[in-house]
Amino acid sequence: MKHFRKLCGLKIMAVMVLLLSSFKAPDFTLKLAKLKYAGGGNWYVSPTALHNLAVFCNQNINTNISPEEAVVEPGSPDLFNYPFVHMTGNGRFVFSNQEAENLRKYLIAGGFLNINDSYDMDKFVRPEMKKVFPELDFVELPFTHPIYHQRFNFPNGLPKIHEHNGKAPQGFGLIYQGRLVCFYEYESDIGDGWEDPEVHNDPPEMRQKALQMGANILQYVFSGQ
Repeated sequence: MKHFRKLCGLKIMAVMVLLLSSFKAPDFTLKLAKLKYAGGGNWYVSPTALHNLAVFCNQNINTNISPEEAVVEPGSPDLFNYPFVHMTGNGRFVFSNQEAENLRKYLIAGGFLNINDSYDMDKFVRPEMKKVFPELDFVELPFTHPIYHQRFNFPNGLPKIHEHNGKAPQGFGLIYQGRLVCFYEYESDIGDGWEDPEVHNDPPEMRQKALQMGANILQYVFSGQ
């Protein structure tokens, strides 16, 4: 009996080894990146946001995005490895001339920058992005813009997720040669709603709206519209 139990144990271990050896991690085709900028602002806020957005998109719009975010600097050649770069935080940031030029090349080449004003970024977003595209100004996207009407419908534009200064949310864009290369969410803070529920204690329906709008942005970008 002891010999039999030992033999069964060895067989079970052999099966487990076989199963583990045949296990293969998912081959994700895309990875989202967070922009690590200089100037003193906390670029690193919302550490769970891109993970949750990736999981939501994989489940709801059939993407194949890695749930592990990358971190990239605006002047790095690695910037070109990521089709979607997310920038967020509170307060001041600056781009050097080299960073602005690299970011410009990235966006012209087909990359996309999403800027989420977590708080007090507006007075830096506009002058710093002028370094990147001196010839362009942010324009407010109309509620009829396709970015609001992808898998999920937002007839009134961006949802209001976090209250800052009592202003209505606005979605601004930089459009280069007919293509939206940068989407800037002002007075909405949808990234707040992408985070784990316990971080901000946002109601489930509010988090759902934030994730749905995030999915719309990614679907718009990846569909090449």
